[in-house]
Amino acid sequence: MTDTRRAEAQRIFQAGVKAADPYAAVAVALDDVPAPALIIAVGKAARLMAQAALARFAGVKSIVVTNYENAAELEGASVMAAGHPVPDAQGAAAAKAVIAALHEAQGPVLALISGGGSALLPAPAGALTLADKVRVNELLLGSGLDIVAMNVIRQQLSDLKGGGFLRHAVPQPVTALILSDVIGDDLSAIASGPTVRPIGTAQEAIARLQEAGLWQKVPAVVREHLETAVDLGPLPEARNLLVGSNGKSVSAMKAAAGDAYMIAEPVVGDVADAARMICDNAVMGTTVWGGETTVFLRGSGRGGRNQELALRIALEAERRGWREWTCLQGGSDGRDGPTDAAGGLVDQDTLGKITDLEARLANNDSYAALKEAGDLLITDATGTNVADLGVMIRTG
Repeated sequence: MTDTRRAEAQRIFQAGVKAADPYAAVAVALDDVPAPALIIAVGKAARLMAQAALARFAGVKSIVVTNYENAAELEGASVMAAGHPVPDAQGAAAAKAVIAALHEAQGPVLALISGGGSALLPAPAGALTLADKVRVNELLLGSGLDIVAMNVIRQQLSDLKGGGFLRHAVPQPVTALILSDVIGDDLSAIASGPTVRPIGTAQEAIARLQEAGLWQKVPAVVREHLETAVDLGPLPEARNLLVGSNGKSVSAMKAAAGDAYMIAEPVVGDVADAARMICDNAVMGTTVWGGETTVFLRGSGRGGRNQELALRIALEAERRGWREWTCLQGGSDGRDGPTDAAGGLVDQDTLGKITDLEARLANNDSYAALKEAGDLLITDATGTNVADLGVMIRTG
């Protein structure tokens, strides 16, 4: 019975991933897009989004910037692979190529934007270096801050984020097709909003860093940059169109499951609180949800928010005395943190196969714990990214 539940949970999860198929989402949206002179695709779904655009607009100069796992040759495009979640030199080189192409564009620009674009396209502002941005990003990823708070800071340190893409495209008009990995689909937060207005100011970025206890930890040049930032004036307008989202994928999972309960509110916040909320709402039968939780890093172990959330759900289910259940918690992109796993696939037997679980959780070592149990969710990179998806099947 456990194997049957596991197979069903994976089938439902894959229905959610399929609903975020980048090629199909872009292909439909192109009916309302003018012929571009330049295509820029960035993010984990960039290659498939660009492939759909080039099927319609063959011969248009195209640059694709995506993560190493999703990078592959694409006829008619220059594909550039870069680091994620930590920016690297290849991403910085890609950012320079994108900026140069925007300056040279002789007509409308089509931007194809998906999750992961923030790290993949680092363009340090002012006197900042890539090393400065890497250090800030490392601090942000372990801070427990949500994606919106992180992007308030990232935008103020970038020459492309927070509308910077539009400034470099002037005087050409920009249309952006956006696949959302942000809960609530705030376009200014997806890939740190290269084609929309910034979500905050330099002073607000300072406040977020101070509130998180990071102000004195970031490089001194970062503090100086934020303290001396100037207003760049009005931002050019773009036409931004949302083509896929976490909510659409959760609805697809509900449909695939048939008689399933869908948690209406996105699952966000600390993983321990999220585990309790999920178990509070999980019904007998199938429950599905989406969202994006946060983890405050206290240790040096490996893992990610989905793996740790899966383990905490297992602990919560055991505390409640559940006897027969299976839970899948995974990233729609097939990658959770700096690991090869998408998340966890746990059940009533998981905890009994793990030694020193509390110590491993305290060290943020969820990957090792789930690997010992044989309960890592391995999907390979999916080519898309609409945040996280979860399935709970209870039969007793």
